[in-house]
Amino acid sequence: MEGIIPHLRRPAKRRLEKKARRCREGALRIRYMIIVGLAEHASPTEVARSCLVSRKTVYQVALRFREAGEAGLVDRREENGGLKLDADFLALLYEVVQSAPVEHGWLRPTWTREMLVRTMFRKTGIRIDVTTMSRALARIGARRGRPKPTVNCPWSARARNRRLQEILDLLENLPEDEVAFWEDEIDIHLNPKIGLDWMVAGQQKEVLTPGKNEKRYLAGAQNCRTGELIWVEGDKKNTLLFLLVLWALVQRHREAKVIHVILDNYSIHHTEQVKRALETPEGSRLRLHFLPPYSPDHNKIERTWQDLHANVTRNHCQPDMNSLMKQVRTYLRRHNHRRQNPNLQTAP
Repeated sequence: MEGIIPHLRRPAKRRLEKKARRCREGALRIRYMIIVGLAEHASPTEVARSCLVSRKTVYQVALRFREAGEAGLVDRREENGGLKLDADFLALLYEVVQSAPVEHGWLRPTWTREMLVRTMFRKTGIRIDVTTMSRALARIGARRGRPKPTVNCPWSARARNRRLQEILDLLENLPEDEVAFWEDEIDIHLNPKIGLDWMVAGQQKEVLTPGKNEKRYLAGAQNCRTGELIWVEGDKKNTLLFLLVLWALVQRHREAKVIHVILDNYSIHHTEQVKRALETPEGSRLRLHFLPPYSPDHNKIERTWQDLHANVTRNHCQPDMNSLMKQVRTYLRRHNHRRQNPNLQTAP
């Protein structure tokens, strides 16, 4: 367009078009496209709309082209001095983000970008802007998430590792005529668990809660070889619920010489009823292998329960417990169907 950029002959316009097509740097390609658009007599508003930039950017690029020609379109960031977000800076930032603010003299227990800027300045002498810190955090793959609450195992590290290794050895050397299961219980609440969800700008989704909560409980056993799940349901999480899932294992695997059950140290797993049940002819085939205290990450069925919450109970909109339990059963049946047919594509 006359008055914004000098008149370009057709060969010059074609050269810029070719460079725009071949350019791999996104920002430079957009600057080429802006000049090409203006050279085709499009208005700044039309160029801004087609290039997805502001009118201010169009005028700035035109000014650079008017002052320095094609060379004015090249990125000028090399004039800013040395690169601040170099490999050493990012590596140190990665370590800082992994640590807690209190380790660096802060009273606040969680990081903010401003705190990171000041901490990195103290350690490196390099001062950056908060927006630059955002880019640095993206470069190292940092994200904001919910910390996971944990409890320290009261056992010594040696004893804990020895028990975990015994369980791994059991699974690696499991005879063909024996089976092993991960066992655990899960609470199903009518009041939905509230979790993260995608929302558009200015929106906050609402999750309708029934108000008065109801609970159901599942005891499940997941096959260590196949991943298939056997589960029972109950109104209470007690010894009877645990015995029901053990009975289901015994009935389902009559051919198994030994049924190994790997489980946590919940009180219902240690009652006198359980001891007596294991002394019966049917129960004598069961072997209970207890994980170290507070070791949920080593019980593989926990991941299945997490998936159940993510796909069914979190932010759910079921009006009553019967409807919610129907959804739970459907999901668990699909889980087993996928394990039995691993190559089958199933609907979400």
